[in-house]
Amino acid sequence: MSTSSTSLALTMKDAAKLVGVDYRTIKLGIENGTIPTVQLGPRRMIPRVPLLRAFGVDA
Repeated sequence: MSTSSTSLALTMKDAAKLVGVDYRTIKLGIENGTIPTVQLGPRRMIPRVPLLRAFGVDA
């Protein structure tokens, strides 16, 4: 079950859906430092607010 509409941290797939881009765009943003990530256990997650800011969307 995807909770991307309320989650504070998102997977690359959910982040891509949220901002309407391909997940490879998210991956490139992470690799070049435009999109920050945090390590939560074994998963690398993307904080919602910084993701939206990176895409110029008001949180």
